[in-house]
Amino acid sequence: MNKKVLAGIISLIPISVFAHHGVASLGAAGLEGPGAPLETSSSATLPEGSWLFYGKLDYVKWKKYSWSEFPDQKDEYYFWTYGIGYGVKPYLSAYMFIPYYTKKEIKAGGQYNFTSSGFADISFMAVLGYKYDKGFKLVPKKESLDDMMDWHFTTYFGFSIPTGDYNGSAVDKVRNDFEADMATGFGKPYIRIGQTATKQFVSNPRFTILFDTNYIKFFEKTYSYKNPDGSNKKYKYGDEFRFNTALTYRVLTIPERKLRLDTSIEATYQYNQRDKEDGIKAEGSGGKILYGVLGGRLYYKNTSLGIGVKLPVWKRLNEESTQQGGEGKENYRLIITFSALF
Repeated sequence: MNKKVLAGIISLIPISVFAHHGVASLGAAGLEGPGAPLETSSSATLPEGSWLFYGKLDYVKWKKYSWSEFPDQKDEYYFWTYGIGYGVKPYLSAYMFIPYYTKKEIKAGGQYNFTSSGFADISFMAVLGYKYDKGFKLVPKKESLDDMMDWHFTTYFGFSIPTGDYNGSAVDKVRNDFEADMATGFGKPYIRIGQTATKQFVSNPRFTILFDTNYIKFFEKTYSYKNPDGSNKKYKYGDEFRFNTALTYRVLTIPERKLRLDTSIEATYQYNQRDKEDGIKAEGSGGKILYGVLGGRLYYKNTSLGIGVKLPVWKRLNEESTQQGGEGKENYRLIITFSALF
């Protein structure tokens, strides 16, 4: 308990982005404190009175199949996310996220391309941090290195507002096709609740293990797009449940330069309910996927840069043979994040 208090906090935000939308999770790390991976949320909160700025790219390259089997195929997605966070209290952080998406599809056997691009739905999140040290207590303003090795937890809640284009960006105007997964907005708010747990190993403080689970609830939206019978299209994205776990390892620390290098390995499980189209469960949607993520993060002074690759290692999709361009059908995902704390 008498070791020096952690100084010079450097921060990061791991952001999880999926096939047709983005969601955010949060964390922070110091030179000698617990690590934070790329996709699994850590249990750290922002220092009181500090501001966090960050940007992230999640690039998705989809697997392709024969044109006779799939005349229309998703090609690549770019999920850009910009965010700002503020430490309201040592145990309470607040965030706002502004995403920008670009989605590209090759259609009619390669005869033309359909691209949807624009700002997506702005979202907000609040994170409550607490720990276990002879009982549960809120995260204090300062913690020693010993204190940092206690179990830490966060409970977070978030919601979005429908600022993205849910109508025009969902319609391929060449053929007047409606494709909800090409839209940049949901048209309705979604809500998200989650829980994290983080533990730095006492026997070897270079290692940190993390757990993160969350649930996202979507709501049905009525579009201006007309069905063949003249009715307005209705669509609801399937709710999502995730359970992530990660192990980070502090490879290098140079205190005099305020520099730290971590590696991380993650397993992220995702269950997607079926989407509903006009009130009917949609074929070719939903399923279960397990991803593996390998990455690293470099911390320098008040900034951090993270890079990683995410691959589907197991999947059980509802109609796998028809789900080109859905979660679990990626060639790979490339994740790059940058953040700075002031």
